[in-house]
Amino acid sequence: MRRREHARHLLRDYPNAIRMRGLGFAAAVPAAYAAGAARPVVIVPGVFERWNFLRPIANRLAEAGHPVYVIPELGINAGPIPAAAGRVLEFLERRDLHRVALVAHSKGGLVGKAAMLQDTDGRIDRLVAVATPFGGSRMAHFTLVPALRAFRPRHPVIRRLVAEREVNARITSIYPSFDPHIPEGSAIEGGTNVRLDVVGHFRVLEDAAAIEAVLVAVQR
Repeated sequence: MRRREHARHLLRDYPNAIRMRGLGFAAAVPAAYAAGAARPVVIVPGVFERWNFLRPIANRLAEAGHPVYVIPELGINAGPIPAAAGRVLEFLERRDLHRVALVAHSKGGLVGKAAMLQDTDGRIDRLVAVATPFGGSRMAHFTLVPALRAFRPRHPVIRRLVAEREVNARITSIYPSFDPHIPEGSAIEGGTNVRLDVVGHFRVLEDAAAIEAVLVAVQR
């Protein structure tokens, strides 16, 4: 029964991902995102995603006065987590951004935490992650795709990120009541955990309560 329910949630969630991926090929970053005087926000998408997966969240942050930035060099974020974290830090230095809130989805949260651990200049103030497998996901054992197998709980990068806890107090993890891609859940020890009454790894990105929770965490 649980397997059938798991499969049903996956099937309901994937249309959202397919639609977002299709829109991503034509998704220009709105000029209005550069305006605003509040805390700067940098978007970090998940694996095989472009920034537009977080567009509903980015729109709300921009409306609230936060300048929102996208990192073109991340592409579809399919490379190793440490390398992606390096690209994030290079972007912050190039734009001379400080007091930054990283707003991330899925793998983006792992990239964001890795960037915080490498942030010797203190540019990153906080990370707000949506549906991130902070402890890895056992679902990664069922794929041959290297970019997805990197989420195995015993992968060396995942184990190192779990062990490094000094930045956890500056991380807010927002996640659905059930995520078919991360059945273990996305709670992070020592961080702020926000569990929402929504189901789906991608559906949560368009959930009104999730969007407001991200805004609250950025402005806290």
